[in-house]
Order: sequence, then C-alpha cells, then structure tokens
Amino acid sequence: MDMELEAYLRPPESPMAPYPAKVVTLATGSKMVVRQVDRSDVPILLEAIRPTLKIERDFYDIVGVRLYAELLGWYRYRVKDEFCLIGQIDGLLVGIVNSRMYSLELGISLHTLAIERGLRIGAHLFASKMEHHIEYLEQEEVLITAESPIGFRRWMIEYELEKRDGQHELGGATPFALTRDLYFRNKDRLVAGERPVPHELME
Repeated sequence: MDMELEAYLRPPESPMAPYPAKVVTLATGSKMVVRQVDRSDVPILLEAIRPTLKIERDFYDIVGVRLYAELLGWYRYRVKDEFCLIGQIDGLLVGIVNSRMYSLELGISLHTLAIERGLRIGAHLFASKMEHHIEYLEQEEVLITAESPIGFRRWMIEYELEKRDGQHELGGATPFALTRDLYFRNKDRLVAGERPVPHELME
C-alpha cells in the first residue's frame, strides 16, 4: 500500500471519548451488556450482518446493507469519526448500532440493527448511542432519520424529535434532531443501564 497516497484518502480523525460499558436488564430478566467495539472487531460484525441482507421484512435488507457498508468504510479508513456499540447477552451478539461525529457539536445517527427481536434491544441500543453522543462526546444535537415504520415510531415519536430542514446523509431523507434538552427531558424514561458491568458479564 502506498501510505503517502493513503494519507490523502483517509479522512482526518478527531479525538473521541470512549463509551463506558453498561449492563441493561431486559424484560425477560436477561442481562445485555452494551459496549463499544474497535475497528479491529469489524470483520466479525460483518459476518453477523450478512444474513440480514436477504431479509426484506421491516427493511432489514437496506438497514443491513447500509450498516455493512458503513462498518466496512470505517474498517478501511473511509468514514470520518465513526463509532459502533454492540449488545451482547451471555457473550452472544444481539444488536449493533453505529453513528459518527459530523463536527464537535453535531452527530449523525446512522443505523440500528437488532439481531434478536422482541426484547426492545434496538430501542436500548439506540438510547445508548444517543447517550454517547450527548453525555460522553458532549455534542449539542444528533441528526436522525428512519428507514422503516418501526424506526420512525421508535425514534421520531418516542423522543419527540424536532424536524429539521435539509437532508440527512442517509439517502437525503428528512432529518430530525435530538437536542441536548430533548435528550435530558427523555433520559429517565428511555435510557437504561447500570455501571460498572460485573466482571463475569464482560468475559
């Protein structure tokens, strides 16, 4: 690889605070660990996403293929300031969310994929993603859009998001904003989890 040329192709990277792992108790009593993953973990995540590319129900195919491309872009140093959180139950991957910093003040929510359904895993992971943007990256607002009716109900309606002019970078759809005020107004209702995570759950 020509690293001199590669330096021009890679977007600049900003310092990003890490997301501290937490454990969320689901309605079934199961414990889901939510933690941040590194770029080196991407190949394993891509294998987990691959089966969703053929599932048309609830737009899993488009969410899966776009998430696949975004994570691959991050892995190949072609996406600026991306982060990825995962949910695990008993060490098994049950969901993935990703996002990125557009600037120090503005975040761009990308995708939320629940591999196990019916436990509000996607909702908990989305809330964790917003927690990272607002509380740990200390951003002012996050632009969000949805590709399915479920996503629209879960994000735009539950969080009372504010409609914005312009286009979201996901296909030019209408963007909605989660501001710091909206986040903290809804935090107690929507953001769950406890820290620190017991050692045995992190193994």
